[in-house]
Amino acid sequence: PARHFDTRTTEPISFFLSGLEELLAWQPDGNDDFNISAVPLAKCQPPLHSRRPRTLVCHDMRGGYLEDRFIQGSATRNPYVFYHWRYIDIFVYFSHHTVTIPPVCWTNAAHRNGVPVLGTFITEWTDGEKLCEAFLAGGAEAYRAVGKQLARIAQHYRFDGWLVNIENTLSAAAVGNLPPFLRHLTAQVHSAVPGGLVIWYDSVLRNGALRWQNELTEENRVFFDACDGLFTNYNWKQEHLERTRGLAGPRHTDVYVGVDVFARGDVIGGGFDTDKSLRLIRQHGLSAAIFAPGWVYEHLGEENFLQNENKFWASLAEYLPTHSISTLPLATSFSLGMGTSRFLAGKEEEPGPWYDLSAQEIQPFYPEREGRLSTSCCLQDAWCGGSSLRVQGTIPPGEEHVAVRLFSLQMPAPPKLFLTLLYKLEGPHPDEFAVALELTTWDSGTCHEGNVTSLPEPNGRHHPRFLPAPPPGLAKLFAVCDRGSNGWTSRCYELDLQDCSLRDLSLLVSRHQPSPRETSFTCLLGEVRVLDAASVAASPPEVQSVSASQLWWK
Repeated sequence: PARHFDTRTTEPISFFLSGLEELLAWQPDGNDDFNISAVPLAKCQPPLHSRRPRTLVCHDMRGGYLEDRFIQGSATRNPYVFYHWRYIDIFVYFSHHTVTIPPVCWTNAAHRNGVPVLGTFITEWTDGEKLCEAFLAGGAEAYRAVGKQLARIAQHYRFDGWLVNIENTLSAAAVGNLPPFLRHLTAQVHSAVPGGLVIWYDSVLRNGALRWQNELTEENRVFFDACDGLFTNYNWKQEHLERTRGLAGPRHTDVYVGVDVFARGDVIGGGFDTDKSLRLIRQHGLSAAIFAPGWVYEHLGEENFLQNENKFWASLAEYLPTHSISTLPLATSFSLGMGTSRFLAGKEEEPGPWYDLSAQEIQPFYPEREGRLSTSCCLQDAWCGGSSLRVQGTIPPGEEHVAVRLFSLQMPAPPKLFLTLLYKLEGPHPDEFAVALELTTWDSGTCHEGNVTSLPEPNGRHHPRFLPAPPPGLAKLFAVCDRGSNGWTSRCYELDLQDCSLRDLSLLVSRHQPSPRETSFTCLLGEVRVLDAASVAASPPEVQSVSASQLWWK
């Protein structure tokens, strides 16, 4: 069927639904398997419902369903990718189709990085009026059927909820049923999808008129009260934020103030001035909805996209509360889910462009310190996948080392950890440097390294012990210990901790000799793993009942 498979190539594709009939007729289908997310939402700290201001990203690019619709990837050159997941809390996939089901590759990539994904339910123009009239102006049965279908779709494809965007005027009968519809949809999503969300876009008012408010008002509050949050329109000023903060009361972090990165209309700042908008939003303790950050790709072009993307998100980092990883194992080769080649064990396996966001790995922080440190993606060389993480920086005069924070962690430390690191030093004098991993723990009187008699580490910094050979019985998993290849150096470590709570994982780059001058370094990171020794020793469950269907031999 053309909905599930590309008519030109027969490859499986992600799809949307058009109109009310398609929505109400939707049923799970045997051809759906490709479209169901295979990656559960990773646990994060703090949890989404904590009361700190959140960051939502709304992805709207050229109508949606571009190369990202190819579920098994495509040979796209210079595709758009998003990878600053540590800095955001919610990802919305937006298009102007009635029911936007997020392409499964986005759900997989976001979930792997602990970010929930919402689809979009939109009605607009005169067609939208007719559609709303059809399901909202009658009795409860009609709108309850729509709410139930939307919840079933999110549950079936394993994404996390909906942005609801009614951008057309409504009759008195239709607008009267809108709050009960939103309450019903929200309840259905909450019961069908753990941690599910429904967010309302600031558009129609309680009298049915279409008038964007750019704030929470008495005119649109009835919709905010009926769901999990409000995404405001973009043309606000400081006084709108003050009034919103007052009216929202304890739910102020459920208001996502819209920021259009394309800066259309009368806005505070978009583009590389988006930070001006965010600064004001955060001063009022509100959440932010960053709309169309694909501006970096669409406006500045594909050529230097990764460089520009890092510059854009670095300019906002100060206003983006980050989230921490709260479960082990943590294992990543930093791949973006795209590349100019595919690498395996440090060797180029297959030249040529590729794009598959489902293959994106867990992404780190991308710290930038003006002139002293930068982190970026390197497509020219990788250990596994399409890219490695390039860390460039300087060690200041008189200092021995610099620590580059890669991940924030928040979980109790298991009694024994194994860590592995694959790296490559570049530049004129790679022999001058040593590279290792550092783990920090939260300060507590009880945390000890090794046994109880050992002293607590100063300021909770732990330098795991180097293992020259794989731990007994784990030779297969740690085959790379001290045996790099293709110019990559491999290291394995162990660390014993008692009553500790993990805090940060950093890369430590040190000079062998102290120096009165500043020294520059460039290090490629190919893979990092942090493993709980107890669960590593257990055998993984065996794969059961494998079946293959719809084979087409060529």
